[in-house]
Formats: sequence, structure tokens, C-alpha cells
Amino acid sequence: MRVIGTAGHVDHGKSTLIEALTGTHPDRLKEEQAREMTIELGFGWLTLPNGEEVGIVDVPGHRDFIENMLAGIGGIDAALLIIAADEGIMPQTKEHLAILDLLGISSALIVLTKTDLASDSSWLDLLELDIRQALNNTTLRDSPILRVSAKNKTGIESLITNLQSLLENKPNRQNLNRPRLPIDRVFSMGGFGTVVTGTLSDGELKVGDEIEILPSRLKGRIRGLQTHKKKEEIASPGSRTAVNVSGVEIDSIQRGDVLVHPNQYQATRRMDAKLNLLKDISTSIQHGDEVKFFVGASESIATLRLLGIEELKAGEQGWIQLELREPILAVRGDRYILRRPSPSETLGGGIVVDHQPKGRHKRFDENVLKSLESLSHGSPVDILLEAASALGVASVKDIQTKSRLDSEQFENALEDLILNQQIILLEGNKKPESLVTSFSELQKVKSKILQTVDDYHKQYRLRSGMPKEELKNKIKLAAKTFNIILNFLITNYELRITDTVSKPEHEIKFTQPEQAAVKNLMRKFESNPYSTPSVKECQTDVGEEVLNALIETAEFIAVSQDVLFRKKDYDDMLEKIKKHIKQNNQITLAEARDIFKTTRKYAQALLEYLDSVNITIRDGDARKLK
Repeated sequence: MRVIGTAGHVDHGKSTLIEALTGTHPDRLKEEQAREMTIELGFGWLTLPNGEEVGIVDVPGHRDFIENMLAGIGGIDAALLIIAADEGIMPQTKEHLAILDLLGISSALIVLTKTDLASDSSWLDLLELDIRQALNNTTLRDSPILRVSAKNKTGIESLITNLQSLLENKPNRQNLNRPRLPIDRVFSMGGFGTVVTGTLSDGELKVGDEIEILPSRLKGRIRGLQTHKKKEEIASPGSRTAVNVSGVEIDSIQRGDVLVHPNQYQATRRMDAKLNLLKDISTSIQHGDEVKFFVGASESIATLRLLGIEELKAGEQGWIQLELREPILAVRGDRYILRRPSPSETLGGGIVVDHQPKGRHKRFDENVLKSLESLSHGSPVDILLEAASALGVASVKDIQTKSRLDSEQFENALEDLILNQQIILLEGNKKPESLVTSFSELQKVKSKILQTVDDYHKQYRLRSGMPKEELKNKIKLAAKTFNIILNFLITNYELRITDTVSKPEHEIKFTQPEQAAVKNLMRKFESNPYSTPSVKECQTDVGEEVLNALIETAEFIAVSQDVLFRKKDYDDMLEKIKKHIKQNNQITLAEARDIFKTTRKYAQALLEYLDSVNITIRDGDARKLK
């Protein structure tokens, strides 16, 4: 299924030519028929001699409706540039030609219409020379020029034959299993409900599919599909498609929205692009200018950020970052147009290079400019590596989506990058949901984690390590990503994890003064092992950090907030309690107090601790072994 679009000045016979080709006049609005000019997008279709069906998008030619024209021209396979023989090249001819050039549309036929009004063949010869000069240095420079009269039906057969030849040499649209339908019309049909139309790209739609409307994220289901008023079960990439949607009201959808499968795309308010300015714009553009951004069937006001330069002059090209007032859906490789809001003027256009940049770029950062250059002109390996680097740590599926590579290119590029250790499999496999990252990104995250842990060791040298949750909050990674990278570092012996995270070489060491203080404290515990100094007294003797280190290293066992025992004394008490219970089947608080010749405070703290660690269990006023 192919889609072609018309372009050209108002009243040069576009709609009349479509009627001659298809038998259907595309002007559907009363106002269009009354004014004899196309205002909104019109549609028709014909069957070529080889049996292929072709959809035709008729776009407005009047300068007041140029923005309606942009909503339909972006998804076409080829163009018919219409020029009336009695008038020749006119202002909107030039603007439409510039737009086709900016959109990279190279498959086109130049159709000289109304030749019945120019009977002098020498005039037509001169007009063709004029046209050839206008086409020079554009993507349409080699396009055939055909002479046609829709009124007399002359040249129509030749036009159809040439159109067939043109389309036969065009490769089929890619099926990336990620369908996108930029919506250019929304209406309601009795007995059916909401219907949207557009030119489908990147994947198939099937009756029964769940769908999502972006950017609103409304969910629905495909109730029916039509192509050229014929019911279909499956709509293929490149086809003009009408989708009957259930579950979404007509008032909730507008032109420029995009119908997709759920969770495959995300709308954005920021994107990076290459911009080519037209040579005849009225004034140069400056950093911070407000522009109208057109991509697919959508338009949005955007603030233009120039990267690497302060000003872009007519005919020049440069890198830009667009900050959009409203979220829209576009992907890497999409062609776009920029217009000045007031006075209205087409400024230029180009290719979206990154549809999900990490954030606001530093304008004169050389690394940013090199990355954009690589994304724009690189091989599949370069593109995939830049996509992975831009996302940081992401799933295999997300990196493929961002790269916009087809399945075969992606698989080959990914295999190459893994083999050369430029992309690291963090989960050991290439499943769509598995996390991967670039080697450089892993080094950056690894360095940050190791440095953070190292800084913690320096600040708290008497602690065994950094609490895992505190480390995660410092690094600012999602929980799943953090855990996977942490496990990766542990597996590679770069970190150690117990109750805390530490460097493998880290150990708790006391200074000589601290060792002396600990020795004095130990003497106090040794002189009265079952009625020990309080926690507060211990802190006064050795300091809070040293005491915590003694507890962490199990020199001391904290059986309550205020009662500590040396590990050797605790072990001794535990054995005596177990022995007593085995001989007497139980132990009471008073019995424990008498065994150790201590006070109720210490005996109670010890027994409650043994309950908490599941060694004993309370039975009335006594304890038994659990």
C-alpha cells in the first residue's frame, strides 16, 4: 500500500487532477466546494495497472492553509508537484517545493496541469526550463515533468504509468512491530463511534488490538479497520488507514495525536535535531526564538535552543534542541518543519536525531555536539552505542526503540558491541527486558558508587560499611537498576555486601589512643561480666563511634538499648541458660538472676533478647527452649 501527496499553488488544479485520477473529488467541506479550493486535507485512491492500490492526500495550496498542508504531507511515499501551465511557478509552488526538499521526499512527478490553456508548445518548453532551474539543488531535481489536462483527459494515462514506475522502485515500509498512526482526521460514524485516520508507519494494526492515544495516554481497543473504504483485519505499514476505536470519545482526540500500542512510545517536550534553514528566509534565527514545530500530523509551539552557535543565518545548518510547549510523539529519523509564528513563514526543517534527550544540554559542550553528529551520520553500531549511552542503564527493548534500528540491524549491532565489550549485559542475557549499559556509562556509575563508598569509609572509618539504602539515595538510581549494578560489582569483587556495602579491602582499625581506651573498658567488663557498665558509661569511656564499632564487630553484644555484654561472656551465659532449661525444663527470671548473681535489669534484658532471636520462648513467667 502506497500513499502519495499533492503539492502546489492554490488553484493550480490539484483537486481536479485527483478527481480525474480517482473518480472522487477530495474537497469534502461545503466551504471548500463553495470557494473551489482545498482548506482541509482531502483523500482519494486509485488502483494502478499492476493492481497496487495507491492513496492520495490532497493538501491545501493557499498560503493561509500551509499548516494544514504540513499535517498530511509528512507520511507520503511520493509527491505530485502540481504547476498550472497558464501561471507557472508561483509563491506557494516554491514554498511547497522547499517543504518537500526539507522532508527529504525525492520520489516525485512534476505535473504541468491545465495544458489546454497553454496551446503554444514553445511556452511549455520555456516553462519546463524554468521548472528545472527551480528544482536544481533540491531532492526533486531528477523528477520527470509530465504535461496533463484533467479537463481534456490528456496525459492521464502517462501520469498513471509514470506513477507506477516511480512506486515500483520504492522499498516497502519497515515493519518494526511498533505501529504509529499520526492522526490527521477525527470523526464519528453512526453505529460505529469514534474513527481516526492517518498514514500508518513502523508496524501493523489488527482488529482487537489494545491501543493508546498519545500524548493523552487514553486507552482503547480497535473495533474495526478500513483502507480505502474496504474492511481489513490487518493494516500494514505505509497504508492510509481508518481505525474505529472503542473506549475513547471523539472529544478526547485531536489532530496531531498518535495512535500506538500501549507502552511502546512516550511523548516528549524536548528533542534534539539537525536544522537546515531555507536560503530566502526574511531574517536569521537566534537562540531562544519561538517557533512552530511540525512533525507527523502534529504542531506545537517550541523554544529553539541553538547548540554551539549564537545565531543561524539563511541557508545555514546547525544543531538545535527544541523545548515544546505541549508534549508530542516523534522518534529518531522523523522529518520535521519549522515555521515562524508571526509573520507566518517557513524557516526550514531537518531530522530528529534524539527524541528523548536526557535533559537540557549545555549549549557549547563539544561532547554533546559529537554525540549528535554520531547519531545523525553513524553506522548502526554507532547509532546503537549512542542510544545506549544516552539512556544510561536501560532495557534491551528501550535501547532498540530509541535507536530506531530494524530487528536485523539491531541484533547485529548489539552482538558486535557486546563482543567488543562496548555494551555490557548486566543480567547476563539479551532478553527484551534485561538491563544493559554502555561500557563508558558502567564505568561512570561504577566510579560514582565506588567513590561514594570510599568517601563513606573515610568519613566513618570505624563503621563496617555504608547502608545500602543510603548508597542508593546518593547514587540516584531506580531500585532495580541500582541492585543489578551493585550485584554486578559484587560478582566482580569490587564491592562486598553484608548488612552494609563496603570495599573488599576495608577493615575497622583503632588508633593507639582508641586501643588504650578499649583495653580500659574491657577491664571493667572483665571485673563484673554480668553487671556491666551502661551504654552511656561506655560511650563516655571510648566514644560513640568506637563503641558502635565494637558492637558491629561482635566484640560486644547489645541485648537491649542499655545493656551490653562481651561476646565471650554472652556465650557463657547462653550455655548456662540452655543447661539449666535442659535440666529443669524451664528457667524463670529470678533463677537467671541468681545464676549470674546480677540484678533483675540484666537478667530481664538477656532473657528478652533470647526470646527475640528465637532461642527461648516465654511460657507464663518462665522460658523454655524454642
